[in-house]
Amino acid sequence: MQSLIRMVASAAVSVSLLLGSVSFAAAGQAHFVVNAETGSILEADNADELNFPASLTKMMTIYLAFEALKNGTLKWDQKLTVSEHANGLEPFKLAVGAGRQITVREAVLGMVVLSANDAAVVIGETLAGNEPAFGEMMTRKAKALGMSRTVFKNANGLPDPAQVTTARDMATLGLALMRDFPEEFQLFANKTIEFRGMKLRGHNNVMKRYEGVDGIKTGYTDASGYNLVTSAKRGGTRLVAVVMGGKTAQSRDNDMIALLDKFLPPKQDASAASVVEPVAAATAATTTTN
Repeated sequence: MQSLIRMVASAAVSVSLLLGSVSFAAAGQAHFVVNAETGSILEADNADELNFPASLTKMMTIYLAFEALKNGTLKWDQKLTVSEHANGLEPFKLAVGAGRQITVREAVLGMVVLSANDAAVVIGETLAGNEPAFGEMMTRKAKALGMSRTVFKNANGLPDPAQVTTARDMATLGLALMRDFPEEFQLFANKTIEFRGMKLRGHNNVMKRYEGVDGIKTGYTDASGYNLVTSAKRGGTRLVAVVMGGKTAQSRDNDMIALLDKFLPPKQDASAASVVEPVAAATAATTTTN
């Protein structure tokens, strides 16, 4: 799958070189659809235009958390302390309070399902010491994965004018999560989590509406519009699709479903179970962003 991700990413490199370091972005509409098995780009519109990622940013925070779990830097049951900075990030958070602790497992699932801003910052501060340093770590990893136009400045996706990405780059990151962490990737199929006696529901309504969708991440700020990266499989076809700059959550979701319908076999023709169940071993393992 490494070569497929390079195929998706490489087409953006020449554009980036031509344009140089561009520091502006706008909530322009864009989409990108790739066959995850073959690397074939099925449809692209404004795929290399800069946009704000909003909480799609947390996909990279999760990638680096998975990487740290894989190399032993983090453990699933390791307890992390919530800083004053992390605790102050509204609106979506685990809200345990500054000075209290959450486990790495709670932080990862909090990001995956709830888009918890405090959980993202706790991971970033643990891995890099502070959030600006973690933004640099995120950007280095983005470049290494072939995300040639992406710059990260924080762990959570809250507004920063210098934090930018493209639809193509977000698809590249989705493919990398799938390739590099196939077991952990299945956590994205969770629609709810149990957190300290509470059952909490996620924001990703396409997972509820469309058979075959098993992740990945929603995002919204005033500046970004409504963003969504989706992984879906029917029959023998798996797609990663990106919609950015939606005017409403419903229109974004409808646009995503239309793209999936266009390139996946009809539900009645699917020859295998569509939705991947979460893997127990892995879990033993106003401006908003969500």
